[in-house]
Amino acid sequence: MVLSLLLDLFYALLLLAAAPWILYRLIRQGRYRTGWRERLGGAPIRHSSQPCLWLHAVSVGEVNAAVALIAQLEAALPHFEIVISSTTDTGLARARQLYGRTHRVFYFPLDFSWAVRRAFDRLRPQLCVLLELEVWHNFTALARRRGVPVVVVNGRISTAKGFPRYRRFAPLVRPMFRRLALVLAQDETYAQRFRLLGVPPDRIQVPGSLKYDTAELADQIAGSDELARQLALAPPDCLWVAGSTGPGEEDVLLTAWHTLRTRPGLETLRLALVPRKPERFDEVARLIESRGHRLVRYSTLKAAPAGLSDADHQAVILGDTLGDLRKFYSLARLVFVGRSLVPLGGSDMIEAAALAKPVLVGPHTQNFAETVQALLAGGGIEVVSNARQLLDRTEYLLRNPAAARQLGQNARLVIAQRQGATARCVQAITRLLGYQPPLGPHAIATPALLT
Repeated sequence: MVLSLLLDLFYALLLLAAAPWILYRLIRQGRYRTGWRERLGGAPIRHSSQPCLWLHAVSVGEVNAAVALIAQLEAALPHFEIVISSTTDTGLARARQLYGRTHRVFYFPLDFSWAVRRAFDRLRPQLCVLLELEVWHNFTALARRRGVPVVVVNGRISTAKGFPRYRRFAPLVRPMFRRLALVLAQDETYAQRFRLLGVPPDRIQVPGSLKYDTAELADQIAGSDELARQLALAPPDCLWVAGSTGPGEEDVLLTAWHTLRTRPGLETLRLALVPRKPERFDEVARLIESRGHRLVRYSTLKAAPAGLSDADHQAVILGDTLGDLRKFYSLARLVFVGRSLVPLGGSDMIEAAALAKPVLVGPHTQNFAETVQALLAGGGIEVVSNARQLLDRTEYLLRNPAAARQLGQNARLVIAQRQGATARCVQAITRLLGYQPPLGPHAIATPALLT
């Protein structure tokens, strides 16, 4: 209790110190303008007597990764009400887009003891599921006092930031990690990190990554034909998609694209840039125009019934909408997955791989190390170390469609071989709740027999 009060004071001082930065982002980027009532514990009030499962996904990536998990939990535990929280504005927007009509969706409370207590009072959960990590002291302490198990699903602790930071403060964070009822880790490397931070070994399992199950193994996805029409994409055009890009990468990609278009046979190469963070859309738009290229924002194109005009046929497409990246990937001849040429840890390449697209990434992919290793071992991805290699390998794959096709097919096979983690996670969660796991994909969990 004393530690909770001290943490409340620390959080208050931290929030006060961060106020100028929050104000700056509010004014310049439109962040943090809404949701403060919920961040301070004002979660939706549940009047239902149904048991409640509270699932928390920090941002867009975690929300997307939870799609199959939520569907299977709903099927296995139909008498449970599932409520969903997120931390970021973009994560909440995506959660509302996916679940707003059928589930309560809200901002995750700040870890003030009184805010967490208020949220628990309003939601009355029987189980809390945290996607990937997002473990907080007051949250786990209150859950323990109220007998509410906290489960980490798709558990991972990043190599560059998370794990070194937790190890530095190990004596303070160990009690927090010991309170976890169950950790379902993505791989054995992450499992070992949870052990080192204090989670008892018998509470750790390694079912695999949920993102493999979320990825759709398909040659075409819903909405891709409409996107092709909007982009006026037709032979001999080919589309190069750079997805989830980060600062410093768009400039490299624009240079490579401009160079490739000057080479015989590649004059019709088109480029779509899709930045990882929405607050960078305007910044990237200005960069494209400053380089002398025509710019078409997909948000504008999406609202135009006629689609792309002839004058803009060779413009750079800026993907400045949420939820459309997979459609861009489905039309791509070649994909570059960003935040990897610069030291930002990489972005998710699983969706593009599941669509059998040839994928290039940079050397900085620590956040997806296991996936990259698996794809490399299966011949399903190429890693380029710098701008020169990016240019050369892109040209090679564009000029050698058989090699590009084989790279994509290998990638899809690797993803298919690693699916099934979601079902294993649902089985572990139902057992923790005292249920017999469902016996098939359409069965429900039943109360376990006492022995």
